[in-house]
Amino acid sequence: MTLPGYQTYSPPSPPKRSTLARASQVLGIVGLVGLVLCLVGIIPALVGLVLGAVALVRGDADRRPAIVGVVCSALAVVVGAVALVWLLSKAAECGDETRYPDDSSRRGCVEREFPFADGSAARDTAITP
Repeated sequence: MTLPGYQTYSPPSPPKRSTLARASQVLGIVGLVGLVLCLVGIIPALVGLVLGAVALVRGDADRRPAIVGVVCSALAVVVGAVALVWLLSKAAECGDETRYPDDSSRRGCVEREFPFADGSAARDTAITP
């Protein structure tokens, strides 16, 4: 109860933070970092892109994290898609039976085009019982 002429004091409420915008920002950054791990970053980047778009459409007060999330997520998706298309085109080139008719020539193409993929571990486990 207040006395006449006096107002009760209420502290200002903290600024509203958008959970969707923050989640989009985190997933966009995780998506960019995750591209290094065999293109795993595409999945969180897609989720971050959707969450960021929803946060922007809702018109939340905290727009900056949503914009950062959408930009990082879109960048991760584009870079991941370009890398995936490039890798698949190289793999399809090595699988072409007209250019590489036998198994050893196709294996040589894979070893030449993908020097970072070491197939010796797979061959060793296949040989040992």
